[in-house]
Amino acid sequence: MQDILDAIMAAEGAKDPARELAGIGGLAVPESYQGVVVRADEQNMFDGLASRDRDPRKSLHVQEVPTPELGPGEALIAVMASAINYNTVWTSIFQPVSTFKFLQRYGRNSELTKRHDLPYHVVGSDAAGVVLKVGAGVTKWKPGDQVVAHCLSVELEDAAGHDDTMLDPQQRIWGFETNFGGLAELSIVKANQLMPKPDHLTWEEAASPGLVNSTAYRQLVSHHGANMKQGDIVLIWGASGGLGSYATQMALNGGAIPVCVVSSPEKAELCRRMGAELVIDRAAEGYKFWSDEQTQDPAEWRRFGEKIRELTGGEDPDIVFEHPGRETFGASVYVAKRGGTIVTCASTSGFMHEYDNRYLWMNLKRIVGSHFANYKEAWEANRLIAKGLVHPTVSRSYSMAEVGQAAYDVHRNAHQGKVGVLCLAPEEGLGVRNTQMRAKYEQEINRFRGQ
Repeated sequence: MQDILDAIMAAEGAKDPARELAGIGGLAVPESYQGVVVRADEQNMFDGLASRDRDPRKSLHVQEVPTPELGPGEALIAVMASAINYNTVWTSIFQPVSTFKFLQRYGRNSELTKRHDLPYHVVGSDAAGVVLKVGAGVTKWKPGDQVVAHCLSVELEDAAGHDDTMLDPQQRIWGFETNFGGLAELSIVKANQLMPKPDHLTWEEAASPGLVNSTAYRQLVSHHGANMKQGDIVLIWGASGGLGSYATQMALNGGAIPVCVVSSPEKAELCRRMGAELVIDRAAEGYKFWSDEQTQDPAEWRRFGEKIRELTGGEDPDIVFEHPGRETFGASVYVAKRGGTIVTCASTSGFMHEYDNRYLWMNLKRIVGSHFANYKEAWEANRLIAKGLVHPTVSRSYSMAEVGQAAYDVHRNAHQGKVGVLCLAPEEGLGVRNTQMRAKYEQEINRFRGQ
């Protein structure tokens, strides 16, 4: 592994980094590597505990794992940096189901997919790094390419997937529903997961947008989601977080008017640094949408709606960008304008939603389900990053040894923006290739990071 890292580090500061990396394909692939895993024999360790009390620091381990066989249409990546997504939290707390069920199901597909059904699961759905090897049939990518990976793994053997790959019955989220994810020194991806690394970003910055940026793009911008247009008022829950911070930037760039909902003054300030003017600190306002575990409080929905109209000059949201789920969904349906759209994914506070259907059906509102993004949407979202129109919001990077703490912080919402993880990268700040573009956007990138 040291030879691979040395080759990548030789590109730092080189006049022609691509030339320095071109020979990396000639290096021997290690027989094993370090990866962040959960273990099948521990998947019942939290039985009887509430979700909040399940601790990723106890279930996530860094261990040596064998390097898997490289299949046709796949690429082996040397991962310089990765990031924490909420699906890694779900994997680490074995809720709503243990991800070993996904690996078992995938393993039954073919002789090649049997590789994924193992007593350990290498997790992680983001990665930035360098291509080491490519499998048979791969022509677009070659060893030495500096890449980021989006997390849609799809077989594309079913007709249903060829209009929108998210409708393919065999689509899976890499590193969550497949093995060999990005929180590791090496990773296996399908070649159609790869995208060019934005060359003005560091490795940890480039790794952080993948899942959440693409998810926000489909959910908010794409015609498969809310199809946002100029002038739309967009209510964004968790607007300073890993998902919401990208939605906020897309709303601003697309001529919409974001109303950012956050849970602290620090998170409110991050939204303002992104350029948002309308911000609601829900903790300061004291909203309690549930009077107890079984009963919602419509009076709090109304109070919330009044606050939104106070900020917008009397207008209700055209779009509600929903991802907390159970805790907020009733309020989201209520506050959306007549004919408006509630677009939903994730449900990090709970999957069993309750709302008053009168406010949906009698006011002609729509609920749109959205899940990650297809390759085209992910590519367009990455292009916004590469063009400097959307900036990464990674607030802190951890080492792989600290990944349990990183996941714990995300689980407890004790983070801002996105949380990065250094894999092969020995320190932060490496990987910038376009110094001129970096200088142009340095102030904005640091502002979004709170620096």
